[in-house]
Amino acid sequence: MSQPWTIDDLQAWDERIQAVSADFGLDWFDQQFTLCDHVEMLGAMAYSGMPAHYPHWSYGKAFEKQKTLYDYGVSGLPYEMVINSNPSIGYLMSENTLCLQILTIAHVYGHNDFFKNNFTFRHTRPDDRLARVKLNAERVRKYIEDPSIGIDAVEEVLDAAHALSLQCRRNTGVRKLSPEEQRRHAAERAAPPADPFAAIHKPAEPAEPALDKIPLEPEEDLLLMIRDHNRQLADWQRDLLTIVHEDAQYFIPQIETKIINEGWATFCHRETLNALGLPAELHLEFLVRHNQVIRPIPGDINPYHVGLKIWDSLAEKFRAEHDEKTARKKLLAIRESERDSSFLRRFLTEELIRELDLFEYVPKGNKLVISKVADEEGWRQVKDVLIRNVGMGGIPVIRVHDIDFGGARVLYLEQDHDGRDLNLHHAEHTLRHLYTLWGREVVLGCVIDDKQMLLGYSEEGFSTRPAN
Repeated sequence: MSQPWTIDDLQAWDERIQAVSADFGLDWFDQQFTLCDHVEMLGAMAYSGMPAHYPHWSYGKAFEKQKTLYDYGVSGLPYEMVINSNPSIGYLMSENTLCLQILTIAHVYGHNDFFKNNFTFRHTRPDDRLARVKLNAERVRKYIEDPSIGIDAVEEVLDAAHALSLQCRRNTGVRKLSPEEQRRHAAERAAPPADPFAAIHKPAEPAEPALDKIPLEPEEDLLLMIRDHNRQLADWQRDLLTIVHEDAQYFIPQIETKIINEGWATFCHRETLNALGLPAELHLEFLVRHNQVIRPIPGDINPYHVGLKIWDSLAEKFRAEHDEKTARKKLLAIRESERDSSFLRRFLTEELIRELDLFEYVPKGNKLVISKVADEEGWRQVKDVLIRNVGMGGIPVIRVHDIDFGGARVLYLEQDHDGRDLNLHHAEHTLRHLYTLWGREVVLGCVIDDKQMLLGYSEEGFSTRPAN
């Protein structure tokens, strides 16, 4: 039976949780909480927790899908949802028990601390995030209500932009060069290097850079390339592409840190609740709820489970080697400087892989067959496969190489092939969306079954042909 609670109870527990979290060393944005029922939580989920988000049919579809699954008992709801913003907004389910509210509040402070301090979030501008979301929504609604534009034209652009939004730069820590800087660097690379042995070694003939080519270097930001170089786009269309690109840049860090972030928040809520000295009846429920969160998922990865296992192994190692204060500082330094791929590469050990019972499986016919297990020969391959597929690793890297391919304003792109072939069904839909935004033929160079191929989309539809 759920324990009765009041707003005063939640505020009192919130103050205690803040004191314990601060003592541990957490540093968070100002935190605000919103109580909501299950329908409001479903709505928040559909809009990724963003209040006043711009409208689009896909959000309504997501809401109806989640509500149907919830109503029929197929899936539940998250205990919480928290926004990377300053102030941060956390959603609490009003139906939750007192114990679950306490656990959720502690979990939220773990996420808040991670958002504020992890390096991948530093470009997300949390201080004005909520204001920008509201402003973007107002602009989109203005275009929808404009009689000369209308909802159909707006949704056509948004449909295509949403499909392409994650085809963008993934490492925002590396500064992008301006066109002028790119031209200067290209010219410098073409110049013959100073050779003190010029009399002995004949310098190589410099290659003349194509300074009139756009882009000078392969470009990953597909939406921005189309926005800046498709002269047929109207200003409102360019604005929509900018809005969608901005949204993607905001959410990519959360994609890149799912395991380390959820593991950290879970580690924090467990440490916090253990330090609070909960009454027996609350503590027993906490153990049940916590174990429900971290239980393994057969055939899949539970980020809470994997992340917590790694954080626990690090905490045990540091506490064995250092005093508690130093151990905490080392944990805080890791939460600041890693993302999923590096976190797993550095700290997912052979022993942990075996303890987690990780393995690799591949499709054979209509069945899934285990191909690698965590034995002495296979554990490294299992680890490598996991690292390749976390974060943005499961999304192909595609770059624009030329916006005037063959002198006919054909948009030419290439896949950065890493051994994984494109799914032709997905490729066809992606090129169709590119064609919608570019307005002319688009061509994608890729590798299919070890053969160089050109995939295209034009007025005639989708096409495939050998590259040679």
